[in-house]
Amino acid sequence: MIEPLKARWARDELTLGAWCMIPGSLTAEILAKSGFDWALVDMQHGCMGYETAVEMIRAIDLAGITPIVRVPWNEPGIVGRMLDAGAMGIVAPMVNSVDEAKRLVEACLYPPAGRRSLGPVRVGARDGMGYVPSANSRIAVIPMIETVEALAVVEDIAAVPGVDALFVGPFDLSFSLGLPPGDNDGKPAFDAAITRINAAARARGIATAVLSNPTVAPLRAAQGFRMISVLTDNVALGAAAQGALAATRAGIAKENSNA
Repeated sequence: MIEPLKARWARDELTLGAWCMIPGSLTAEILAKSGFDWALVDMQHGCMGYETAVEMIRAIDLAGITPIVRVPWNEPGIVGRMLDAGAMGIVAPMVNSVDEAKRLVEACLYPPAGRRSLGPVRVGARDGMGYVPSANSRIAVIPMIETVEALAVVEDIAAVPGVDALFVGPFDLSFSLGLPPGDNDGKPAFDAAITRINAAARARGIATAVLSNPTVAPLRAAQGFRMISVLTDNVALGAAAQGALAATRAGIAKENSNA
């Protein structure tokens, strides 16, 4: 079995991942085999449905890294389905209170720690009889902190038993802080929020996570984030396509000028 991410975070290890927005197992497989520690299937803003997400999880499994799913909402039905499909971590958006964090934990964990229903059909085919007794110790429960409401109680959310990491959504957090969406490093409100979230997590011995990019990721690692998304598949594909096209046109122009 793959070592759980939360075991690596407990050793203060940095884990880098890729974010899947494009529906399809082939894209997920290519990213998962690129050397990342984890890959996330985005069911909130990504374009895939449930059946496609299951195949993407299987592709990530075959690559030997940890499959994570961001669910559309903090709702136990979809959380349970994605865990039964094989997700080994759940990122839930817009968790704004202690009660909402507790509900996420309950949806992710089997009794007595939670209230997850038993029915691991696909993940049972992957892991066999050992899945159920080990699931609670392996699954990462990751609420997103992306509003001023969540920020106001972030220390209490971090203290909820069963929460393994706090995920910063920089775009929505910026919106909520009255800033333009994006990485607003250097803006006092944004910097203070990042500092506070990291401090809250560190005080409770859990990790912080963030959606990032190759330019900003080194700063996030220095700030203490231990789960960092380096790229999204749609942005990476677009950048590669534009770069290849620009290089080709430049080469053609050069050849024409020498003709």
